[in-house]
Amino acid sequence: MPTRPLQGITVIALEQAVSAPLATRHLADLGARVIKIERPGVGDFARAYDTTVRGLSSHFVWANRSKESLTLDLKQAPVRQILDRLLAKADVFIQNLAPGACEGLGLQTAELRRQYPRLIICNLSAYGSAGPYRDKKAYDLLIQSEAALLSVTGTAETPSKVGISIADIAGAMYAYSGILTALLTRKETGQGTVLEVSLFEALSEWMGYPAYYTAYGGSAPQREGARHSTIAPYGPFPCADGKLVFIGIQNEREWKFFCERVLQQPELAVDSRFDSNSRRVQSRNELEELIVNAFRRLSAEAVIERLKDARIAYARQNSVEEFLDHPQLATRWREIDSPAGSLRALIPPVSMENVEPVMAGVPALGQHTEAILKELGYHADTIAEWKRSKVI
Repeated sequence: MPTRPLQGITVIALEQAVSAPLATRHLADLGARVIKIERPGVGDFARAYDTTVRGLSSHFVWANRSKESLTLDLKQAPVRQILDRLLAKADVFIQNLAPGACEGLGLQTAELRRQYPRLIICNLSAYGSAGPYRDKKAYDLLIQSEAALLSVTGTAETPSKVGISIADIAGAMYAYSGILTALLTRKETGQGTVLEVSLFEALSEWMGYPAYYTAYGGSAPQREGARHSTIAPYGPFPCADGKLVFIGIQNEREWKFFCERVLQQPELAVDSRFDSNSRRVQSRNELEELIVNAFRRLSAEAVIERLKDARIAYARQNSVEEFLDHPQLATRWREIDSPAGSLRALIPPVSMENVEPVMAGVPALGQHTEAILKELGYHADTIAEWKRSKVI
């Protein structure tokens, strides 16, 4: 029978936007109960990013399935008592509020650590709790800029942001893996711990190649658009029908096959301008002109057939619409519930034997508030009064 590895784990999430919600969604996928705390009447501000998913936000739908939504006005006095009851039963507390916001609500990490010794606390922020940027507010684009990702992304003329929220995603993945590690450690020690993840440090880790290249090579990798600054040939090439085919040559064996079977010019494999990757990079313009001249006589499908025969890695340039119907994803789609009805969602990218991801619905704002409060022992009259006074 399928299992859910995090069944029985409860996560309290004081979260918004993308980074913490994506981390907790992955925990929910594995069976954790994730209680998402939102502001009454407004909710996570990512709910209002857009209305493209049948009136729902695309970011919110992506990062918030399989959760329970609990609305609380964190500035009202009764809420701290509610939080205490929640945290007393919780395994994980994660938050990504603005710098200092948690402390302003009386949720100091040291006090939570003392009060709930088995609790795993994960603080996710832009720059962390130390250093000169600790109080600086930032969003994905700004982190990409500070981490120099923009300086190596785009064309020579135009630095460009990555088209997805890559800093948020990096932070989410380190928070997710850190929490899993902390849960394993707690099995051995019986004790919780405090995790700190910053988006800046997460993206800094992913900047490893350009960092080493620059520190020891004396200059930064140049922006090359879809090409590669240190590998050639690598990138898009136009064909006779106007379509682009992307290729990447990784070693000399592939280069030889590419010359023989794709370009059908075997002499190029030993041409002194192109007989090593470093020489190909130095002679990139000449090399690319040769490839373009060869491809302009062939359709994209004809080029692809030659690439297949030579066992050279290639790709078509898919639109998002084509990606949605990609044959490799045909078995990865599931139907999930939402306030807007049934929606398609991709199952998580890690497939585990005998583990079936949860794939439950996207919650409406405050959908589970009454049920959670009753579970915590609050009477219906108290809950009704809190509704009237907008505590919940």
